[in-house]
Amino acid sequence: MKKLFLALTILLSITCFSQEITLEKGKYYVNGKQISTRETKQLLITNYKALSRFKSGLSKESTGGFLIGFGGALVVTDLVVGLVSDVNYPTIATYIGAGALIASIPILSGKNRKIKEGIDIYNEGLKNPGTSNSNLELNFIANQHGYGVQIRF
Repeated sequence: MKKLFLALTILLSITCFSQEITLEKGKYYVNGKQISTRETKQLLITNYKALSRFKSGLSKESTGGFLIGFGGALVVTDLVVGLVSDVNYPTIATYIGAGALIASIPILSGKNRKIKEGIDIYNEGLKNPGTSNSNLELNFIANQHGYGVQIRF
């Protein structure tokens, strides 16, 4: 089991540090091949600062998307109800929906910048390995009990 864990750690550390991510039109590419957001997160996991910035951008994207959907649904629903019934049209639902739509604008405005910053931090860590915030240490040790490999997270 120890040998398997050691082999997987070495293999994953070699493959993770050799892949530079590029961002083109909202899609992620490694060596010319498109990868998913999940695979991008797996690559960024070696650099905590890059991963947190990337996740922050994705969080802004999902929150803003929810507000757009929620606000749009409220406005359209209230409009349809106002057209088919005798209710005065601009009710509180229209104002809440419009507020949600307006609130989504500043939330969505910084998402691309944060995602790009996360990818740039990761790529800089590849070029300058000393600047990476990875806490993984692999040491070969020897003491009175024998030889071994020490892995610190």
